[in-house]
Amino acid sequence: MLSVENVKIAYPVGDILDVGLKETLIRRLKKNYQVREFVAVDGVSFHLEKGDMLGIIGHNGAGKSTLVKAIAGVVKPAGGRIRREGKVTALLELSAGFDPDLTVRENTILRAAMMGYTREYVQQAYDKIISFAELGEFQDRTFKQLSSGMKARLGFAIAGLIDPEILILDEVLSVGDSGFKKKSEARMKEIIHGGAVTVLISHSTRQVETLCNKLLWLDHGRQVVFTDEVKLYCEAYEEFMHSKKLPASREQAEKMAAKQAGRQKAEREKAARGEAQKLEAILANGKNEQLARRALEILCQKWPDLVRQAVEQPIEEFHGKKDD
Repeated sequence: MLSVENVKIAYPVGDILDVGLKETLIRRLKKNYQVREFVAVDGVSFHLEKGDMLGIIGHNGAGKSTLVKAIAGVVKPAGGRIRREGKVTALLELSAGFDPDLTVRENTILRAAMMGYTREYVQQAYDKIISFAELGEFQDRTFKQLSSGMKARLGFAIAGLIDPEILILDEVLSVGDSGFKKKSEARMKEIIHGGAVTVLISHSTRQVETLCNKLLWLDHGRQVVFTDEVKLYCEAYEEFMHSKKLPASREQAEKMAAKQAGRQKAEREKAARGEAQKLEAILANGKNEQLARRALEILCQKWPDLVRQAVEQPIEEFHGKKDD
């Protein structure tokens, strides 16, 4: 279980950041010292039970990463309350917790130990971690020799394969190639079905729609909505990225979602028209047999019934129906 109640996270912003320690002391003595407060998260509340997966969306600077750092215990809230039941496993930065000069093997054991797991338990899970990360040939290489994609795979494999109770992921599923993304998403579904509470920050609304049953939308630190209507508000968020207007009610969110659906339909139709024009140009030219064959392959893949109809009917009859 994870409960966040009216959480506020703020940072002091004052003269010391601008003028240095010496000038700050002088201004304090002269009673001319000012401290301002930057509120990164303001009044956020939600509750998650076992098996829930929360997707957190919002533009850059909305407070997403700050909030999950507070949930993970890295940042202390200035107000409100966070209650956690279970061990928290957080993967906030891909290279955090790794020693660049240690090998992949040594880093795997070290990272898992930092997460609170025993050496014996990690050794039992080690082969599974390395296999998932696809790093079997790199176990004895130093961490700094790995590519960013390899580091991402190792970080996720350690966090995702050691049976977490509360798992926090910050943009981790957005890295790696398409094959690794699919594998990561499949593992996330296993974690959810296993009863873990999962929190995911992602800029991919498709990913949030696919994996999450709860949604938290943040804007400039404030909570726009916490809901289980994930698809509706993901579509409204996509429209918000165009209009920059926040929904004040569910009715407005529905209108925004409908507008976004219309926008996507228009984009698909435009892409289809462009593709059709390319095919038409290839077939009308009639001088390059290879291109014509490729055009026919595309037609057979996307409109097999149309191609079958054209083959079965006399050409004149087919052209007549087309003109109609």
